[in-house]
Amino acid sequence: MTALSHRSDFVFLFDVTNGNPNGDPDAGNLPRLDPETNLGLVTDVCLKRKIRNYAELAKGGETGYAIYVREGAILNEQHRKAYLAERPDDKKAATDKKLSPQSDDEMIRLRQFMCDNFFDVRSFGAVMSTGINCGQVRGPVQLSFAQSIEAIVPLEISITRMAATNEAEKKKNEEGAGEDDRTENRTMGRKHIVPYGLYRAHGFVSAKLAERTGFGDADLAFLWDALKNMFEHDRSAARGEMAARKLVAFEHDCALGRAPAHELFDRVAIDRVSGGEIYPIGDKRLDNAPPARRFSDYRVSIDDGNLPDGVTIRELL
Repeated sequence: MTALSHRSDFVFLFDVTNGNPNGDPDAGNLPRLDPETNLGLVTDVCLKRKIRNYAELAKGGETGYAIYVREGAILNEQHRKAYLAERPDDKKAATDKKLSPQSDDEMIRLRQFMCDNFFDVRSFGAVMSTGINCGQVRGPVQLSFAQSIEAIVPLEISITRMAATNEAEKKKNEEGAGEDDRTENRTMGRKHIVPYGLYRAHGFVSAKLAERTGFGDADLAFLWDALKNMFEHDRSAARGEMAARKLVAFEHDCALGRAPAHELFDRVAIDRVSGGEIYPIGDKRLDNAPPARRFSDYRVSIDDGNLPDGVTIRELL
């Protein structure tokens, strides 16, 4: 596989309606947010998980597109596959709980096996220096935390379940029912939602790091496909309505790039639409405006004037 020859930086916009895009286990699964600004957050790990899940669905069974970090996987056993390929006649490779490369050259081959066979290692990198040691790989694809464009207001919704978990719970519910038999077997619960939030994430694809992992043009095309479609296959009670809204890539004509990423990202601007008028985010005139509840409440604009030489803009979504 030919490695990527040009750098890319991208802006990815997605939204959520009446859902929880990324619960915080340290806060009772409330949607993650910045406590100083109340802007919503979605971690890079969450976004990478969705890309991995999409890869399993779309490329499952295809050579080179196995997933290293997948549900239920034992990572050391993933490493063992590299040793079994490198040392097919070594019985210890199939049984030992600790394995180490015998030379620097073998370490390079072990790492390359992992990159060649696992899409997420080739893309995001991995620390594989645990008991069965395959070294470390720094991935060419990196994502920032996604942040909501405006402050979010997480809601805690009470829900009920008309069934008991076990006999003891059923008996307890019956004893507390009193004259109102509607409470029999009723179990109370909570779920957390964001009524609406538009989130923005930034991503980076390094051609120089791609040279080390073998991440190529076909992988980049698949990454774009995954970002555009991953929410379509991630539906759940907590994430019923999440959608990719905009994917803007800044492509450089060389490996090192022609301009700083932050300067290119500044060319993608998001404004509020209210009452037929367009306002900058944070404008005081929006203080009494209805809150955003759909993507059409925002306007996304891209400044393509006076681009640095060698940089092109691609609106992929």
